[in-house]
Amino acid sequence: EVQLVESGGGLVQAGGSLRLSCAASGFAYDDYDIGWFRQDPGKDREAVACINSDDGTTYYADSVKGRFTITTGDAKDTAYLQMNSLKPEDTYTYYCEAFIAIGREPPTPVYGSWGQGTQVTVSS
Repeated sequence: EVQLVESGGGLVQAGGSLRLSCAASGFAYDDYDIGWFRQDPGKDREAVACINSDDGTTYYADSVKGRFTITTGDAKDTAYLQMNSLKPEDTYTYYCEAFIAIGREPPTPVYGSWGQGTQVTVSS
């Protein structure tokens, strides 16, 4: 059974930092990309930051480039999202997803699993 458990969210002031973690289990890590997504009500989830399992290349949404960094642990069973220079518009529930995607800019999941999410709230 695929399990993804996010942690590290919280309340932070604008300009601050948070580090999200995603503990992954139950699947072959080399077969799936992993990434962080967020979602506006009534809209599809937006890819925020992703790592391609084939070559390790990363994708970042334009709105977070230069501020967020996605990494994985050596065993690939943990994914992290370092979030710096946070803005109020970064306030979302962030979901970790292991997925198979089409395309890379952005990657579009066609199959995947995601966790319960972790709330990030940035105050102005």
